[in-house]
Amino acid sequence: MKIFILAGEASGDRLGAALMAGLKALADVKFIGIGGPLMQDEGLDSLFPMDELSVMGITEVLPKYRHLKRRIRQTSDAVLACDADVLITIDSPDFSLRVAGLVKARKDIRTVHYVAPSVWAWRAGRAAKMAKVIDHVLALLPFEPPYMRAAGMDCDFVGHPVVAEPQASGAEVVQFRARHDLGDAHILLVLPGSRMGEVARLGPIFGRALRPVLAQYPDLRLIVPTTGHVAPVLREVSADWPAAPLILDPRHMKTGTYKFEKMAAFGAASGALAASGTVSLELAASATPMVIAYDVSWVSRQIIAMMLKIDTLTLVNLVSETHAIPECNGKHCNPPEISAALLRMLDTPGAQMAAMDDTMLRLGRGGEAPGLRAARAVLAGLQ
Repeated sequence: MKIFILAGEASGDRLGAALMAGLKALADVKFIGIGGPLMQDEGLDSLFPMDELSVMGITEVLPKYRHLKRRIRQTSDAVLACDADVLITIDSPDFSLRVAGLVKARKDIRTVHYVAPSVWAWRAGRAAKMAKVIDHVLALLPFEPPYMRAAGMDCDFVGHPVVAEPQASGAEVVQFRARHDLGDAHILLVLPGSRMGEVARLGPIFGRALRPVLAQYPDLRLIVPTTGHVAPVLREVSADWPAAPLILDPRHMKTGTYKFEKMAAFGAASGALAASGTVSLELAASATPMVIAYDVSWVSRQIIAMMLKIDTLTLVNLVSETHAIPECNGKHCNPPEISAALLRMLDTPGAQMAAMDDTMLRLGRGGEAPGLRAARAVLAGLQ
């Protein structure tokens, strides 16, 4: 069976890798497509570097529009040329759904989209448009299938792969601390995003926000797990931070070593300052308290604000139906507000624990691995 699979950013790469592993366990499959290092470890030879697609925000996309349009055409042509049995697109809807539309216009191929669009948050009309080119949706969140089915697509809640990812043991945390000469110091993870634009925008804000925090917690050590393509930008922006962070750079490690280092860093941390996104679920899985802060360009922010239907952007809050995780988004993404939220979080870290645990349970912790559930749903749809 030939499967064309594509992802456009780091979170999609993780989802794709788990799905590929599940498919390999259940069927004889060959993969063609686009993905990052994790998907490549599962046997994918990416058509071009995935990070070319890691662009977000209206004003951020415009300068790269022509290049992205060429990549959309190249990808759709590759799907048709390889005569795939199914096209699986993972998140990155602006790219993925355009590829699916071009392919569907020329061939009757089964199309599966992994990660339901957040129509419950904004732009509800996306589901109906998506149904024109997508047959089947794999949903990460338990409340999403009714929205997709109402628009005319098959939809299965498959859980989120984060619940099946290993967590660091106490011994592994001790080894990590010794390896990096951290002693008994408190650790704060700083996670300004996996896209270059996010890091360039949020990195300086995060740095200024950390000054009052380090003044009150002078022994606090900063650790920043990053991705290979944003590491140079991160090193540049973090040069002005009040303390030099320990940067976990995957370019200088084997993939398995980097995953282990990141896992241990999450296990060792007392808290985190993070950009909005899937990382909030990773932090919840390791029971790491967090503050979420995010912003886009002024134009993007005004447009999004007019369409937004929810009062929280953090997945832990949405899944647990609470506001346990503090947020500093949009106009609130400024150093004074972020500093205050971080100090409150570090003073009372236990306040978030119940919401994080409930989130993991609702996303499938303790059940079959989500990647395997997603693979079963894909194969059942083909039958």
